[in-house]
Amino acid sequence: MVNDATGKTLLIVDDSKVSRMVIKAHVLAAHPDWQVMEAASGEEAIRVVQQNAPHYCTMDINMPGMLGTDAAEQILQLQPSVRVAIFSANIQEAAQTRAQQLGAVFVAKPVTEKSIAQALLHFRGPV
Repeated sequence: MVNDATGKTLLIVDDSKVSRMVIKAHVLAAHPDWQVMEAASGEEAIRVVQQNAPHYCTMDINMPGMLGTDAAEQILQLQPSVRVAIFSANIQEAAQTRAQQLGAVFVAKPVTEKSIAQALLHFRGPV
């Protein structure tokens, strides 16, 4: 069965503009037909999802205001089919466990080609 990943939408949530730019560049290099939306906070991400439901979401944990894991939980309540990758430099077990509880994959920062590839693999889902 062929995985039809054309025309997908990705929401990148990170308070670091540089991290958003790096993720966007790598994702679009691999999937030039994807649409990419960005948010700099959990609250902004929730507003974006209420207007445009993405297929995928990369989410930083530590941001001003709402934690990324809390934002991811609310996004998944709004759109349960969204596949989420939680990016964080906080590699403590509690953060990883929280990501697992949400059904998300935990990806350790820094944002690199390898970490983005890990998120893209999760987005593909079970074959």
